[in-house]
Amino acid sequence: MSSYLGFGGIGLHVIVAIFFAVHAVRTHQNMYWLLLLFIFPGLGSIVYFFAIYLPSLRQTRGARAAGRAIRQIVDPNRAVREARDAFDRAPTVDARMRLGAALLDADNPAEALGHYQAAANGPFASDPALLLGLGRAQFATGQYTDARQTLERLFDVNPISREQSDSTLLYARTLAALGSESTRAAFEQALTNASDVAARCLFADWLMKQPDAADRERAKALYAEIVHDARHWPRHAREHNREWLQRAQAALG
Repeated sequence: MSSYLGFGGIGLHVIVAIFFAVHAVRTHQNMYWLLLLFIFPGLGSIVYFFAIYLPSLRQTRGARAAGRAIRQIVDPNRAVREARDAFDRAPTVDARMRLGAALLDADNPAEALGHYQAAANGPFASDPALLLGLGRAQFATGQYTDARQTLERLFDVNPISREQSDSTLLYARTLAALGSESTRAAFEQALTNASDVAARCLFADWLMKQPDAADRERAKALYAEIVHDARHWPRHAREHNREWLQRAQAALG
């Protein structure tokens, strides 16, 4: 009796196997997983869970964000410490960039900038990841003119970065800090490339500071879009966009 707890007399282990089979098809797993799940639904489901399903959960944005948050609470200096140890063992450009990124995430942009500048003086000076990290560090330390030059160089050597969310949003924020006439167009481009609501919120923040009443009305509309869309976000999206949602709510409130 206990083996038939599913719907319509279907065994629970069969229902679980069907669930994993759907996951296997959607994620384009090897067909032998389907054979394993349907020939041995109980054992196959256990194997699939640990071999495929659980690792895939850990790779989702929400899982990564949650993992980072937990690590930050339990051991806030771990990422920097590990990156520094790796750089001490092998001071390669990759290790230096990893340390720079960890320092930026730990709100230590001044030290991060030193590492990125050192890396930029070597043969990898045109590496897109290096240029983006350097631009982030320059922006975070208030060196907006340098950040603009770095990001424009990034766009030149890696044209696809003009269509990527991180680089285009950072460029728009840099132009805004410089009071550039190109700020509006840069934010519009960032909106087109956006992977989350940060671009909408930051563009709205900029629009609210403009003298034209139409700009302020559009800013309110962007804030309202964020609050409205948040009603339909899954949990990981709400966590990822929490700062921007709170800012939008405060602006409307």
